Amino acid sequence: MDTLQDWLAHCERLHPKTIALGLERVQAVAQRMGLKFDCPVVTVAGTNGKGSTCAMFEAIALQAGYRPGVYTSPHLVHFEERCRIGGEIVQADALLPHFERVEAARQGEALTYFEFTTLAILGLMAASNLDVAILEVGLGGRLDAVNAIDTDCAIITSIDLDHMEFLGPDRESIGREKAGILRAGKPAIVSDPMPPHSVLQYANALGADLWLLGRDYNFNGDKQQWNWAGRGRRYSGLAYPALRGANQLLNASGVLAAFEALRQQLPVTAQAVRNGLAMVELPGRFQIVPGQPTLVLDVAHNPHSVAALTANLDAMGFYPTTHAVFGAMADKDLAPMFAKIGPLVDRWYFTGLPTARAATAADLQARWQAVPGRREVPTSTHASPKEALQAAVEQADPADRILVFGSFFTVGGVLEQGVPRLAAKHLG
Repeated sequence: MDTLQDWLAHCERLHPKTIALGLERVQAVAQRMGLKFDCPVVTVAGTNGKGSTCAMFEAIALQAGYRPGVYTSPHLVHFEERCRIGGEIVQADALLPHFERVEAARQGEALTYFEFTTLAILGLMAASNLDVAILEVGLGGRLDAVNAIDTDCAIITSIDLDHMEFLGPDRESIGREKAGILRAGKPAIVSDPMPPHSVLQYANALGADLWLLGRDYNFNGDKQQWNWAGRGRRYSGLAYPALRGANQLLNASGVLAAFEALRQQLPVTAQAVRNGLAMVELPGRFQIVPGQPTLVLDVAHNPHSVAALTANLDAMGFYPTTHAVFGAMADKDLAPMFAKIGPLVDRWYFTGLPTARAATAADLQARWQAVPGRREVPTSTHASPKEALQAAVEQADPADRILVFGSFFTVGGVLEQGVPRLAAKHLG
């Protein structure tokens, strides 16, 4: 296996399941690898807002002169996007020796693709002389491969219904799974303004140092700027984070609480906070690409994130027509998503995706047509996100907007050749 692609293909063949929750396999292999971090570890779990939280923490750390490492998943276009060291995406070649280490240490243990690749990236990060490691938890928390590493500060972002077949039927059971990343005596920052009771119960029973929004830290703001106050520090007159959208102040507030909790190990200046929040960027999170028509990219694929996307679209002002390119996994709870965003969409372009877990374009179209009281708008089906976007551009006027949302595969599919700048035909 000479290339990253060879290793990834190998990882896909090893385990019969894509998702197999449980830590025994990962812990055993991590132990044989001697995997450990010599710097503070920040672990981020939750349903929505994890990627934004990691990106803001990283941006502030960089501005403070630290060398952060970040692990997030999934990726949009290239696997290497899952790991950044010192603000830079890792090179494929840098990962190869760490895949070899995992292979040598697994001793026949059947790891899933996610477990194997997580261990390889954690191995690279542990060997990279970091000042702080920022780890985004995958699907759950308690049984997620990332939880094999003990955290120095856990952040739990908003919790909503997603992956219920693995995590349980309601927010309480999902919250209990996410709370599995907490550790006794360590800060537990909860940035969900209405956290499930199970998270608080778990934190208190464990003896974690619980930071709650509204109790241990708070924020407020007007149209121009916002303020944050924590247990021992306050910031006033902050500019809004460069990541757009209604929920980003919740995420930013949790990040500031985490820095406050880690102040002994990782002090940051107010200037680093200001610069970091002003410069943070994260593709595919309410990303607005100027052009004619305007393009909006968002990986919203559950009811909570689609509700946030709808509010953000609403705040953008008037567009004559909104064209929506949408692709999603087959197990998603589509009815509430369609009900929420449906009133804003004037034309749908449903797309298939290059993975067995995805719903077909025809299935998405049928599920939209089954929504009671939906708007009567034109719909079409397409083989790929790129073809769906092309069809939307052909139908759109320059003053319209095109929204591409749903799975990471949907947004990634239109970003394969870089960020598209759209130019619709002017009607002569």
